[in-house]
Amino acid sequence: MSDVLIVGAGPTGLTLACDLARRGVGVRIVDKSPDHPRSSRSKGPNPRSLEVLEDLGVVRAVLEAGSAPLPMRKYRDGVPVADADPYADSAPTPDAPYDRGRLIAQWRLEEILRDRLAEHGVTVATGTEVVGLDQDGASVTASFADGSRAGARYAVGCDGAHSRVRKLLGVPFDGETDEEQVMVCGDVGIAPGVLDRGVWHQWFDADGAVMLCPVPGTRTSWWFQAGPERDSAGRPLAPSLDGFRRLFARHTRLPGSHLTGAALLSTYRVNVRMADRYRVGRVFLAGDAAHVHAIAGGLGMNTGIQDAFNLGWKLTQVLRGRAAAELLDTYEEERLPVAAWTLDLTSDRLRATLEAIREPGGGLDSAITPATTGLDRGYRWSSLARPGGAGGVRSGDRAPDAPCHEAATGAPTRLFNVFAGPHITVLGFGAGTEDTLREAAAAHGDTVRTCRVYGAGDPGPGTPGAGPYALHDREGLARAAYGVGRDTVVVVRPDNHVGLFAGADETRAVRRYLDVLDGAARPDRTTAGGVVDGAPKG
Repeated sequence: MSDVLIVGAGPTGLTLACDLARRGVGVRIVDKSPDHPRSSRSKGPNPRSLEVLEDLGVVRAVLEAGSAPLPMRKYRDGVPVADADPYADSAPTPDAPYDRGRLIAQWRLEEILRDRLAEHGVTVATGTEVVGLDQDGASVTASFADGSRAGARYAVGCDGAHSRVRKLLGVPFDGETDEEQVMVCGDVGIAPGVLDRGVWHQWFDADGAVMLCPVPGTRTSWWFQAGPERDSAGRPLAPSLDGFRRLFARHTRLPGSHLTGAALLSTYRVNVRMADRYRVGRVFLAGDAAHVHAIAGGLGMNTGIQDAFNLGWKLTQVLRGRAAAELLDTYEEERLPVAAWTLDLTSDRLRATLEAIREPGGGLDSAITPATTGLDRGYRWSSLARPGGAGGVRSGDRAPDAPCHEAATGAPTRLFNVFAGPHITVLGFGAGTEDTLREAAAAHGDTVRTCRVYGAGDPGPGTPGAGPYALHDREGLARAAYGVGRDTVVVVRPDNHVGLFAGADETRAVRRYLDVLDGAARPDRTTAGGVVDGAPKG
């Protein structure tokens, strides 16, 4: 019996599998497709997902395989009328190393994640379709199309918008489909030299549109999106190579023969739907199985990746007996409101884009806002977020990065390097926090990484007593990122969200909070009811 059965091996399922496997959790991941799909549907991770991928150890491969977002060239009646670069005025900052996402074919991202998963000894079982689920108080049993069965302590449905897992659970997927908002999509070949591969071409005319974006890592492949051809009754026609050539010729004013091939043809309709719950007993939903929305802003795959990163550490802590089972309730508590927000945001961005393209020069840049980076999404409402914080950062927020130096050697490093890995991080700003750091390290062992952050006036390299993760904040950027003035302890969850701000004299608050995240197995842990300071406990 595995610890966790993951159904669906797209970016969401693979992110969850990688996170669990590196934590030592026994994972089985299955997908009904007989082969790994060559789909390039999603155009890549946004800045917050890049942070997740960095923590998983794959961001370098993603950056090398992909490209930066391209400037957008807008046409009207075949003539270029405007270029736009939505990121022209943005740049990395000390607290956010990624100011823009990365263009990469979905199949290539999945390949990178599968390679990482294989390093942990786990491979995807393709051609394995789940047709039934049964569960009791201790396990889930999946039935497969070939008649076999397998058990797991928990299961997660990451199997897309048409999720079999969701349907087997009987979870409603309420919302609406806009039959008028239709687009045909595919991967196409364009003859070399016909179009500049350094821009994303967008032809918006009164009678339709064609958008062509080069697929990174290829010579002739492009993402093709267009308004569909329609029959005499106004019904959209199914996508086809000949149809793509006619659309290409009509809007680009170039010969249709320049479009040399088409694959992965599909019709996209705007669906705005969300599951009304993310958990039924020991089975969870994540990614498109839990929510779908307009593609404006490119948040579909990214929301799923971040679902997975939220769930992975919680499953691990409960499976290890390090946290009470109620911790798993916070997955839905935190991620369902994010999905609702995402549905509203993407619908709003779609409206803005449709309005913009009515005029020459309008294009897909209208869909991009600071909100689509994912960097401002946090969980301030969560029962795991203790009231507190300073400056712009509060409990529940994404934990900012900051460049620092190793206190012992003076070598440059970053807060993200301290956060990376399957552990809780406790930062101690100021000498008054040292007792709390020592107590946390003694009580929680490898599950908690303690880090004393020395200020600009403290000794530099070779700081006496500096632990292996102690940092020297020479420029005060870490203190600025967290709004720290007085001596302060900051607890950062394994998914790199702030859980607690506490003063140096609030050792008991830190102890109690850490016990919520990692205390169920401690023999000296005291409990008094169902909640500690408002958070689940056992």
